[in-house]
Amino acid sequence: MRWHAGLRQWDMQSKAVWLGLAAAMLAQGGSVRQPVLVELFTSEGCSSCPPADALLERLDREQPVEGAQIIVLSEHVDYWNHLGWADPFSSPAFSARQEAYARRFGLGGPYTPEMIVDGMTEFVGSDARRAEAAIRSASQERKVAIRIEPSATHDALSIGIDALPAGKNQRAAVFVAQAADSASSDVLRGENRGHKLHHISIVKSIQQIGTFGTGAPFHARIPLSGTPPRSRVMVFAQEPGNGRIWGAALYVVPD
Repeated sequence: MRWHAGLRQWDMQSKAVWLGLAAAMLAQGGSVRQPVLVELFTSEGCSSCPPADALLERLDREQPVEGAQIIVLSEHVDYWNHLGWADPFSSPAFSARQEAYARRFGLGGPYTPEMIVDGMTEFVGSDARRAEAAIRSASQERKVAIRIEPSATHDALSIGIDALPAGKNQRAAVFVAQAADSASSDVLRGENRGHKLHHISIVKSIQQIGTFGTGAPFHARIPLSGTPPRSRVMVFAQEPGNGRIWGAALYVVPD
């Protein structure tokens, strides 16, 4: 089975998504694409969010930035839920993660839609030009390699991450995000009433599994038991306080 360096082709319904992800991992002009983590904080209760959801899906499927493997996370916040529609994908954990970003960036508070690229740049999530510029810039930053390998029985994943570069007393936390490939909702109330909304890479959970630094690489094993087929498992290394993303990798659970 192929993983991380190239994805299988699945059925016709999901073919466009998998083609986009696979293309991101191919070499261009002799160089391998650099992983860039793109987080979108969104809500089905926010009328400004559907264009941002559509942009995230385009970035995921088309991989339009040369030199970048765009790994996307759709994180649905819950602070819009009291306005008539409870987003079925929302979680207070994602609201808390966004609030930590707001403190780091010195914002007055969280807002939707907000896109954050590699933990370094934030902007309105529907701004395609800003998104591509930020992704292009992030792809040129130094990263550490993250490797994901399935066990022989495909019930666990082994994770390996190179040590952070020497020179400073640097630390990073290792996170595992599990996400559904895609889903749609018929919104019955609230600002998007009457609309069918589609989402990509819908995050179910983000869990920290360890820390590492400049002295030694990181290794861990995580179970896959009970993870539905075609789920996305993303591993990323991030500086404390929702800082810089040092690296990211994607694994798609096979049928």
